[in-house]
Amino acid sequence: MVKILKAGFYSTIQDNGRFGYSSFGVPVSGAMDQKAYNFANTILGNDKNSAVIEMTMVGAEIQFMVPTLVAITGANMTPKLNGIPIDMNTSIVVRVNDVLSCGIAKNGFRTYIAVKGGFLTDLVLGSRSMLKVVTEPFKLNNGDSIAITESSKLQNIKNAKIRFNDGYLKTNCIKVTKGPEFYKLTHQQQESLLSQSFEVSKYNNRMAYQLLPLFNNNLESILTAPVLPGTVQLTPSGQLIVLMRDCQTTGGYPRVLQLTDHAVNILSQKMSGTQISIHLKI
Repeated sequence: MVKILKAGFYSTIQDNGRFGYSSFGVPVSGAMDQKAYNFANTILGNDKNSAVIEMTMVGAEIQFMVPTLVAITGANMTPKLNGIPIDMNTSIVVRVNDVLSCGIAKNGFRTYIAVKGGFLTDLVLGSRSMLKVVTEPFKLNNGDSIAITESSKLQNIKNAKIRFNDGYLKTNCIKVTKGPEFYKLTHQQQESLLSQSFEVSKYNNRMAYQLLPLFNNNLESILTAPVLPGTVQLTPSGQLIVLMRDCQTTGGYPRVLQLTDHAVNILSQKMSGTQISIHLKI
């Protein structure tokens, strides 16, 4: 078991996602930054769908009741083990009663903690990803206990740091493809959409990111149509909304752009006030 001493600003259990239930209106969910999530599990040799802790902006403090290995990826939250700084992007031996603490995110917005074998919370519709209405609880709270697999013979494990390309954490360039309703925009609107910079507003979460400024819009709403993480909707007020991992499965706003999977990872690591530029993927 591990015990959550402090849950941080907003921490959840996430895995690769919840698939096969979109027809019932159930979001995919899963780790916001799939690149960092996958790398954390790769370091430990975990199954690709092993559950991790996703921390947003301010990290958690966790006490381990059994020995294991951990790996921390994503934004740098200056992790410490028993008060001593430890490295990111490497396997770390953790022993009974050790306390792992993380601070405020730097060079990013979200950080991932993986343990050997993954966090063993309940499976709901084939996934351990926490999501309001679908799972209870929908986020981690102070005092929570989570089951993990005890790892033995840790004294024979050597820390190995695998090179990780973290350039995407530093870039503000978002690559997109044209959405189904992109061609309903005027030529001038199309050029403007792909040439101006936008700012991540304070209204951002796992469901969607709103961008500023408002975009000149005269498009009418569409019949309800499928959407997915990375879909960029344009509301009647001119609000650009980028749907993220916990987004709904259908929507009635014009889908003017679609972020690439990598671009979703990039945007998930941006906090409010960040300027981003949109570039069409060739």
